Formats: sequence, C-alpha cells, structure tokens
Amino acid sequence: MEIVVTGSIAYDYLMTFPGSFSEHLLSEHLARLSVSFLVDSMERRRGGCAPNIAYTLALLGERPRLMGTAGRDFDEYRAWLETVGVDTSLTRVIAHKFTASFFCSTDQHNNQIASFYAGAMSDARDLSIHDLSFKPDWVIISPNDPQAMLRYAQECRELGIRHIFDPGQQVARSSGEELRAGIIGADILICNDYEFEIIRQKTGLTEADVLYQAEALVITRGEKGSTILLRDHRIDIPAVRTERVADPTGVGDAYRGGFLKGLAAGADWETCGRLGSVAATFALEHIGGQSHSYTLEEFKARYEAHFGPLSISLNGTS
Repeated sequence: MEIVVTGSIAYDYLMTFPGSFSEHLLSEHLARLSVSFLVDSMERRRGGCAPNIAYTLALLGERPRLMGTAGRDFDEYRAWLETVGVDTSLTRVIAHKFTASFFCSTDQHNNQIASFYAGAMSDARDLSIHDLSFKPDWVIISPNDPQAMLRYAQECRELGIRHIFDPGQQVARSSGEELRAGIIGADILICNDYEFEIIRQKTGLTEADVLYQAEALVITRGEKGSTILLRDHRIDIPAVRTERVADPTGVGDAYRGGFLKGLAAGADWETCGRLGSVAATFALEHIGGQSHSYTLEEFKARYEAHFGPLSISLNGTS
C-alpha cells in the first residue's frame, strides 16, 4: 500500500507549566494580553504532523512516504526516520532555512499554548503530487503551509487519488473559502471537535454538508474518544485507558496513523477508529510524538484487551 504523508516537518520544544493557564488570564483584560509563564522543564523532540503520522504507520508495519520540506538541520532527523521505516525520498531540504519549530507549553490540565515558526515549511507549496512517479493509494494532507495544503487537495482531486484532509491547527489561520476548497472533494475529513466548530462557523458547512461528498467525517474528542460519521449512521469509538498521561503532543497524529493503517489493511470503519484510539494512547503515555514504541504483538495485545479480537492482520499475512 503506497501511502504519502504530507504535512509539517518540525522540531518540537515542549515545556511544562506547573499551574493552570486559566488562573492567569483575566477576562476583563484580554484586549491587552501580556502574560509570561515560568516553566519547569523543556525538551527538544523530533516532531511535525507528517513525521508523527508516518512514524505510527511505520511502527504498524507500513513503509509510508514522507512528502514535505525541511531545513539544513534535517540530516540527523532524516537518518533516524529512515532507520525506523519511513521513506524520506520525497522530502526536500531547503538549504538556506531551518526546519520548522513548534514551541508548546502544557499546564497541569493538559491545556496548551503554542507558537509555530514555519521556516522551511513555507516551501512545501512548491512540491506537487503531479511530480510523483507513482499513484498513491492514499494521501493524507495534514497541517502544513496553507497554500501547499490547497494545492495537494486540488491535485488529488484531479488525479483521482483517495485522500484525507486534516486541517488541524490551520483552521485558525485559514479563511472559510480556503477551508471549503480543501474539504470539498476529500474522501475523509478528520479534525477534533474544537476544530470542526471553527470549520462550521467559517464555512457554514454542517456534518451533512461534508458527508454529501465525503465518505466519512472523523471527529476526535480527546478523553471522550472519537466519532466516525457516515452518511447513514455514526460510530462512537471510546478512548483506550492509559497507564499514565505524559504529554498530549502528537496524540492526534498517532490516531491518524492508526486510522490510516486500518484503511491500508482494508478494515471496516469501526476497526480503523479503534486502531487510531490504541495508537493515540501509546503516544499519550510519552513526551513528544515519536518517543513511544511497540511491537505489532504488543499493539495487538492492547487492542484486544480493550476491544476484543482484531479482525485484520497487522503484518499483512493471513
């Protein structure tokens, strides 16, 4: 199965704040906001939506192709991704820029305040699905340079390539017209419940409007699990119990990787969602989007402990 994962490639700077952000935000002074949070710790991790998704796919036995742009500091990151099973041959290095950077502070309630420096990611708009020497079975368009996301969506429609549109954090920056251009024609739209509310407000699109053309609308809901909306029914997927909660960064990306594994294996919608739920929990128990690891046997055991027998083979054999 040829899966192309597009999206941001970044380094994550993850910080922890020992209190609650909300206690330091005064509603009567939000028009002139000026706050500073003294954090207890900071870690630099490999991140970005596309490598996070690709990493989960690689853990689950796929050989995903990472399509994006990175900076002159990417050599070590590239070598590591190749070691774990991610094909980086479609990744272009922009020699005069640094790789994008994500600066994120998380409080005791898992609320996050983040900033993102685009760096080399801005050049992703110059890559093209048309330039691929093969036709992918699936493309996921995860948060990236906004122009790149719209270009890939249009090209997937033109080439008849099945694709997932995953606007993520870019819903805040994108206009209603831009969001519509990415959503309309996608086979699957995936976002969290907060992001879908922004999409609804900016575009006027309802769940039914999205499903008029898409096969599925997948909405993740944090500790409440996820919902897969189809034209004729909905499937609610519970979150998998965690052994510990370390960091929510990259959890949504892990869900997407697990979901894509299900699509690659020909699983039904419910199994795809359950695979995503299990993958998300492994990520939640570690700091950063690529710090966790597991064997296929360990993943299957955890799946079956929560959901019963797995109806597909993770290693592709019967």
